[in-house]
This record gives sequence, C-alpha cells and structure tokens, in this order.
Amino acid sequence: MKTNSIHRKTIDWVSFQEQVNVKAQGAQTIADTYPAIQLALTLLDDHHSFYTSAEGEVLHSNSPATCSDVSPAPVPNLAAIGYIKITNFVGTGSAATNFAQALQDAIKKADSDSIRGWIVDLRGNYGGNMWAMLAGVGPILGEGLAGYFLDPDGNYSTWSYRLGVAQLNQTPEVKVNSPYQLYKPNPKVALLTNRSTASAGEAIAIAFKTRDQTRSFGTPTCGVSTGNIDIPLSDGGRLTLTTVTMVDRTKRIYGQSIEPDESSYSSTAVDNAIAWLLQ
Repeated sequence: MKTNSIHRKTIDWVSFQEQVNVKAQGAQTIADTYPAIQLALTLLDDHHSFYTSAEGEVLHSNSPATCSDVSPAPVPNLAAIGYIKITNFVGTGSAATNFAQALQDAIKKADSDSIRGWIVDLRGNYGGNMWAMLAGVGPILGEGLAGYFLDPDGNYSTWSYRLGVAQLNQTPEVKVNSPYQLYKPNPKVALLTNRSTASAGEAIAIAFKTRDQTRSFGTPTCGVSTGNIDIPLSDGGRLTLTTVTMVDRTKRIYGQSIEPDESSYSSTAVDNAIAWLLQ
C-alpha cells in the first residue's frame, strides 16, 4: 500500500501503520487480521481497493462506493439506430477474448448501411476487465488513443484501440480474432450511463467522453473512475489496490463521477438519446 496506493503521497504512513498494528494485536491467524485489513482499506480512502481471502471472502473499506440504481429502461429496436449493451465482465485470457469477440459479433449483427447512429449502453456495468470491453466496442469507438491512466508521480499510460486490439501503452491486453469494421466508420454515438456504471464501465464512458459526434445521456456514474492492480498474497488471497486515476484523451482528470452531457432519468434518457441521434 505504501509503495503503490493512489494516495501514497498524502497518507501519514506512520499513523496508518500504528492504527493498523493496534487493530491487529493478538491476531493468531490470517482471519484474525481481517478487522485490521478492513481498517487499512478504510484509511486508504480511495473507496475502490478491496481484499479477497483465499476462501473468496471479500473485505471492503467501511465507506465503499455505493453504485446501485434502478433497473434501466429498455431501448426500443429501431432500424435506423444500432444498439450495443456492454455488461460488466470479470475474466482474463481466452474468456476476455471471447467476451470482446462476442461484442464485436453483436455489433456486426446490428450494423447495416441504413444505420444513422449508435447507442452504447453502459447502464449497470459495474466494472471488471476494461480491456475486453475496449476491444469489443472498438468498431464503434474508432481507432487510436482512447484515454490514459495517471499515477501520483505524474506519469501517463495510454489506452488505445487498433485493428481489434486494446492496448496499454504499446502492449496488447485483449485482441479479437476477427475484428469488424462498420459500414459507416466514426458514427454518431449516444452513450447511456447511470449510477451503476462503475470502474471499468467508467473507463469506457471516459473513452467516449471527448470523442467527436458523441453525446452522453442519463445520470452521473458511480465515481470510482480509478484503476486497480491485483497483488497476490502468500496464502492465496489477493489485494486489489487502487493505484491510478482515469484521464480522457484531452487529459481531463477524473477519479470521481462522470457527468452526462444531458442529465435525465431512465426512459427520458433513452428518448433523448434517440431524438439526438435522429436529428
């Protein structure tokens, strides 16, 4: 935490360690330290880090982000508007490749030469593997720079999409086997978000945020637009630690909720998105 936390430059680590050690006094097993681990997560004050035990028990801070929302209104099937829903996804390797390919296949199925614009629906996407999502939505998002991560030392890492590949800097993270290209590249896009759009879902919202011919509708996102790393622990547990802040392609820094261009609830957001696309 001291080496990697997003708040490593502002935390009083002497006080931090003293408080955590007091909480851990008398612990005889790893499970006995859970209250101390939870205190540490709370003192990090990033609302995004968490601990997963070897048995799968998850510990959050005492003030985790709350990302719940009502069930989103459905989007009607319209011949002139393409629609793609990007759900949360947790997985790596072939599972991530399959998720991205399935998204591109769905885009291909929905595409036609009569499409006037696309709705990209991120409502209810509480996160996971952003690279699988980025690779999947790439045909609609378009080629090139999509955003950045910013660390506390001021270093930027780039996200991009090129030819079916989602990249961190120049390193491929997820690649689809059969990348699709739209009938009409660089289309008009309406983005739907709500309070349940979080973490990796927010990364995709940021990727679209300053894209040309794009407008977002709905409610502000959850507010955990930060990036995590997984740190394996000796007993099989895992610390998922927040280390970077998300930044859009214009280098606007987030880390908080992402405001839509037009704020409205549920079916009104859908109606407004459709009306804008058909203008």
